[in-house]
Amino acid sequence: MRQQDARNLSMVMDFYEMTMANGYFQDGVGARQAAFDVFYRQNPDGGGFAIFAGLEQIVQYIENLHFSAQDIDFLRAQGMFSAEFLNYLAHFHFSGSVYALKEGTVMYPGTPIVTVVAPVIEAQLVETALLLEINHQSLIATKASRIVRAAQGRGVSDFGARRAHNMDSAVYGARASYLGGVDATATVLAGQMFGIPVTGTMAHSYVMFYGDERLAFEKYARTYPDACVLLVDTYDVLQSGVPNAIRVAKEVLEPMGKRLKGVRIDSGDLAYLSKKTRAMLDAAELADCKILASGSLDENTITSLINQGARLDGFGVGERLITARSEPVFGAVYKLCAVEEDGQFTPRIKISENVEKITIPHFKKVYRFYGRDTGKAIADLITLHDEQVDDTQDLEIFDPMATWKRKDVYNFEARELLVPIFKNGKRVYDCPPLEEIKAYCAQQVDTLWDEVKRFDYPHKYYVDLSDKLWDIQQCLLRTSQL
Repeated sequence: MRQQDARNLSMVMDFYEMTMANGYFQDGVGARQAAFDVFYRQNPDGGGFAIFAGLEQIVQYIENLHFSAQDIDFLRAQGMFSAEFLNYLAHFHFSGSVYALKEGTVMYPGTPIVTVVAPVIEAQLVETALLLEINHQSLIATKASRIVRAAQGRGVSDFGARRAHNMDSAVYGARASYLGGVDATATVLAGQMFGIPVTGTMAHSYVMFYGDERLAFEKYARTYPDACVLLVDTYDVLQSGVPNAIRVAKEVLEPMGKRLKGVRIDSGDLAYLSKKTRAMLDAAELADCKILASGSLDENTITSLINQGARLDGFGVGERLITARSEPVFGAVYKLCAVEEDGQFTPRIKISENVEKITIPHFKKVYRFYGRDTGKAIADLITLHDEQVDDTQDLEIFDPMATWKRKDVYNFEARELLVPIFKNGKRVYDCPPLEEIKAYCAQQVDTLWDEVKRFDYPHKYYVDLSDKLWDIQQCLLRTSQL
């Protein structure tokens, strides 16, 4: 059996999750309820927001969470765990509750994006899996959203598999890219698993194999007359590639009643080459032939190309998308925020000399305010889990880091963002199809003002605390022992 076939993903966890869980078990407190939040501290690339992704894989992980006999044998061999604890793991099932943003939701630093309320052992054991799914897919979905917005309506395809960190990151990175707005992927398994449109033409090796560019183009055109896109930069774009593509369009495709769909340029001065290529194609009465670009592209290079007047109809984006190369760490964390004591949740806080690392205590929920007149998002408000916002009344909110900064919110609709995913171990949420998540993500981005969406120095979106929650945080800051 191959190693990857034998994997139990329940074992994808940091070892300290097991040592802490065993400690709780031995102390007899493992059944006490605890609340943990997933949140992140900074938007990638200095952006104004991020995209939540990876929920479907979290749901699958929790539903399949178990420890096999082989897993128990491995843990026993570490010599650190009691027989009673290992027996507990052998009969383990998740019995807690999970609340999360809908996948594709726009999100902001400091806001709970997933909350787990469960016996503390169970809540501890899911930490790594939740974080790795969210950190990876949210990072790539956010990067994809930036690239798609930079393309300004031109097509974008994921070309990144060969530069991904491993097979899983290629496949799930393609999923996140599609969720974030790209049109297609070159990764076949992602297309098969998730229903993403797959795309691809030829590599330079195809042209080099035949040793004659025109011959290679002719063979490709005869094989794929309805989807012929030719790679024109193996030798010389303007002296060889485009002229040969035009000849094949005229001498091979048009006699068959077909049209050349496109040409792709993978290197060189893309702005200059695309302009010259467009002029040559138009002169040959191939105005409908699209020009595609690939090769180390991201939102910045695409923006620059468009500003230079490049005549490009679409982009294949690889390594800088699939690895989010400009900022490849998302940074979501998993922090305890409340513990059950005498049937009530008691808040917990982490204090740090770094102000941004001070946590928001207690079991919480999140509201987003939308203007009734514009439909645009105005602000988020984090409240205690049992607070209700009355959106029939005006509301004053304030910046929790600079309390003198206040804003009156009026004529708004308040919507809760965290929805139940699991209740007492039972899944109560149906993950929508990826196509639906993608459409929801686009709709979410459309609710943002342009000032929040700009790449450079975006407007800071308001994420505030309710008065009650802020008072609890301040009280804990004054009284907690450092």
